[in-house]
Amino acid sequence: MSDAGGIEGMNRFLIGAGMAAMLATGVVVPAGAQQGAPLEGRVGRLESEMRAVQRKVFPNGAGQMVEPQISPSTPTPSPVGVPASSAVADLSSRVTSLEQQMASMTGQIEMTQHKLRQLEEQFAAYRTATDAKLSAAPAASGAVPAADVAATGDVRVPTAPRPASTPTPAAAVAGVEKPNTGDAAEDAYLYGYRLWSAKKYPEAQAQLKKMVADYPKSRRASFAQNLLGRAYLDDGKPSLASIAFYDNYKKYPDGERAPDSLFYLGSALMKLNKPADACKVYGELTDVYGDKISAGMKADVAKARTAAKCK
Repeated sequence: MSDAGGIEGMNRFLIGAGMAAMLATGVVVPAGAQQGAPLEGRVGRLESEMRAVQRKVFPNGAGQMVEPQISPSTPTPSPVGVPASSAVADLSSRVTSLEQQMASMTGQIEMTQHKLRQLEEQFAAYRTATDAKLSAAPAASGAVPAADVAATGDVRVPTAPRPASTPTPAAAVAGVEKPNTGDAAEDAYLYGYRLWSAKKYPEAQAQLKKMVADYPKSRRASFAQNLLGRAYLDDGKPSLASIAFYDNYKKYPDGERAPDSLFYLGSALMKLNKPADACKVYGELTDVYGDKISAGMKADVAKARTAAKCK
């Protein structure tokens, strides 16, 4: 049964009951007082549902609930004996207002949820595209991977990628004469030395690497490997220089330029802003070759230790 039908039936009932009561007691009972009872229940239920919706929309928003758009109005006193209908009209207005607010709020919630789903889908697509770009991007050529541990166990020499390709020395670089002593290993080293002296560092690096690869057992291999590190250092490549110096010390510890390589390894580490590691290298140099190095190198080591603030 609809609310209107219920109210009409109640009116008929209350008219008959009122007449009986008036006959029995002589007191007139306003019909609106009892007509409002079902509407009061609806209003209470709708207001309770509205508060639940507001708590859902505004969590932790105590004290910030949305006030009803229509507040109960103060009923105008009716003359005695006239049925009071203002209470019923007020309750009907409140019910209509609450229903409209709930419908509007429900629509806003659904729209907000739709927008959130769209944002989540857009972000997921963006993240997928970004991950694909990052995975396809080539590794930076200048990146420095994790460090290798030197023979001392606590000195760390940074590794750096080897060049993908190095210039192949031509038959003769302009202005640099190729030696011809009859000793192939000696000639290979001397040519690299002349290129380095002429500050043709890329050509010197290629020549010295080739000499070490072609004549690894020659006494000049230690010279060439050490000079390779110096060519990198002079070319502004301290990471590659540190590898060349460390390789000479590791591969040719008894070579004539092994002490020099340790000294210049300290210099390369200083350029890489690693003074603590440089101090360890200087200590290694003194411990291993202290009785073999010249007085001039000992003085250079002392100056280097001071510059690095070694303890």
